[in-house]
Amino acid sequence: MAAYGRITLRDQFTGMAFALPFILGVAILLIMPLGLSLYYSFCHYTMLTPPIWVGDQNYRHLLSDHAFIRALINTCIFSAVSVPLSLGWSLLLALLLNLPNRLRGIYRTIVFLPSLLPLVATAVIWRWMLSPVHGPVNLLLRKPVEFIGWCAADVAKALGAAPATIGHLQNLKPPLWLSEGRWAMATIIFLSLWGVGQTVIIFLAGLGEVPQELYESAELDGAGSWRRLRHVTIPMLTPVVFFNLVMGIIGSWQIFDLPYVMTQGGPGRATLFYSMYLFEAGFQQLRMGAACAMAWVQLLIILSLTLLAFWSARKWVHYR
Repeated sequence: MAAYGRITLRDQFTGMAFALPFILGVAILLIMPLGLSLYYSFCHYTMLTPPIWVGDQNYRHLLSDHAFIRALINTCIFSAVSVPLSLGWSLLLALLLNLPNRLRGIYRTIVFLPSLLPLVATAVIWRWMLSPVHGPVNLLLRKPVEFIGWCAADVAKALGAAPATIGHLQNLKPPLWLSEGRWAMATIIFLSLWGVGQTVIIFLAGLGEVPQELYESAELDGAGSWRRLRHVTIPMLTPVVFFNLVMGIIGSWQIFDLPYVMTQGGPGRATLFYSMYLFEAGFQQLRMGAACAMAWVQLLIILSLTLLAFWSARKWVHYR
C-alpha cells in the first residue's frame, strides 16, 4: 500500500507534462484575453494606436450614451418577456410530446429540427417570409385583415365614430413586421421561441426521471390530471426549470445573430440589443475601450441575475 501511495519527482513532472497543454490553453485563450479586456476597458483604444490610460472614463461615458441606454432597455425587455415565454412554451411542448403516441418520435424530431438550423439561415428565411410586399405571411393575412377592417368600420359607423376612424379601419393592412418598432420587437421575441428544441429535450429528460410511484400514489388519493401536474410533475421538474432559467437568462443577454440579420437594430434602434451595440462600438466605430467596458458591464449584469436566480432557487427548487 505504501508503494502505491508514494509519488516520486518523476511522477510529478509526468503529470505536469500531461496537464501543461490544458494549462497553457486556459492561460493563453482565457485568462490573458480577460486580463487584456479589463485593462483596455480603462483605456482609449482603437486597435490602430497604442492604448492610452483614461481611468473610468469609458464607464462614466456609458451613463450618458443614449444608444447604450436604449440597447440596455431593449435587452431588459427582451429578457423579461422571452425567457418566461420560452420556459412555458418548452414545458408545454415537452408535456405534449411525453404523452403516449405511436408517432411520438416523429413529433419530437419535428420540434427539435429547427434548433439544428443555423440562426443566420433561420433569420434570412423569416425575413423573406415577413416581407410586407412579397412575404407569404402578409399575402395570407391581407384579405382576412381587410375583411376584419371593413367589419370593424361598420361597427364603428353604427356607434357614431368619427369619419377618420372609420376610414382608418377600412384601410387596415397587415403589420409591417420588421419596419415598425413595436412589431419588430414582438417579431424578434416570437422568433426566439422558434428554436426551443434543445430546451424541450431537456424537459423531456426531466419528465423521464419523475418516479412513476408518485403518479400512482397521487392517483390512488384521487388526484386528477391537473392536480398530478401541479403537485407532482412541476415540483419534480423544478431543478430542470432552474437550469433552463439560468441558461435562458445568459442566452437572452447575448442575443445577436437573429436581430442583426433581420433588422440591424432598426427601425429607429427599436431592436438594438446589448451585444449588437457592443459589436458596433468595438468593430465599426473602433471604440474598443468602450466595447471592453460594455463587456464587463454585461458580465456583471449576467452574474447578478444568475446569483439572484440561485438565491431564489432555495424557495422553489425541490431536489429529491
